[in-house]
Amino acid sequence: MSKGIPPAEVRIDVDLVRALLRAQHPDLADEELEVAGHGWDCVMVRIGAERAARLPRRAFAAPLAEVEQRWLPQLAPRLPIPVPVPLRVGEPGEGYPWPWTIVPWFPGVSLDCTSLDERAAVPLANFLVALHHPAPDDAPLNSWRGVPLAGRADAFHGWMADLRARPDGLSPTLAAAVDQVWNEAVAEPIDVAPTWLHGDLHPRNVIARDGMIAAIIDWGDVCTGDRATDLASLWTLLPTATARDDARRVLELEAGISPSTWARAKGWAAFFGAILFVAGLDDGDVPFADAGRATLERVAGDVDGCGRDVR
Repeated sequence: MSKGIPPAEVRIDVDLVRALLRAQHPDLADEELEVAGHGWDCVMVRIGAERAARLPRRAFAAPLAEVEQRWLPQLAPRLPIPVPVPLRVGEPGEGYPWPWTIVPWFPGVSLDCTSLDERAAVPLANFLVALHHPAPDDAPLNSWRGVPLAGRADAFHGWMADLRARPDGLSPTLAAAVDQVWNEAVAEPIDVAPTWLHGDLHPRNVIARDGMIAAIIDWGDVCTGDRATDLASLWTLLPTATARDDARRVLELEAGISPSTWARAKGWAAFFGAILFVAGLDDGDVPFADAGRATLERVAGDVDGCGRDVR
């Protein structure tokens, strides 16, 4: 069975969005519409030059939209990088079954189609410092994010077995190096209090422009838990060891990240890299697969974009 993006459970196109806008937000109904992309959970339809509709494409994602609607307005004011704070909320209608959201449109391209400059490292680190504060008692939990890595072991080992078996997957040497990182990470206890997390900081959830982060999107997995989950972004997003070192210095100075937390963060990066790689191969999504492979190469040896071992 494919491990790629799950099939949509509803058809979402410009005609549906046009009908929803006419019924609920008629002042936007005559704007130009364009399907801008989709992920595991939602479809984005651009509305004119400044907005987009974000619509869940399967029932599993409907509660995630409500999580974004509730919590992003509270988180955004402290964050130094733009995020898609809901501008308006949509209701089920016109045959569409779930709540949906109108959000700002951020010019740029997703990071799986470009790369960041080294100067983006410090802004990313400052974003993580700003986000990783204690959450209120009623903040959402997520059984997939912010949890002990041991609870993700079966999924990780399944993806790694898949990648070992594929001719376009992992070499035995690279797979063994990734496994060593994972084994070291899974042995480390969570030694920090829970904080807010984005929960899914992979390249397709980051909008880049001119080598810098223009926005961080897709907050459906926002939750409270182990910050190591988000610190994995040093390996999923930053292309060079120099950039990762720059980000790490800021984080250690401002947030006091422990060696145990860094080890877990690297394990989370291995987790994200494996699923991105497998999903990209299953879907024929070359940028996704390349992002997964690059993450695993960085995790295994801190290899930069030119293939040099920079340890």
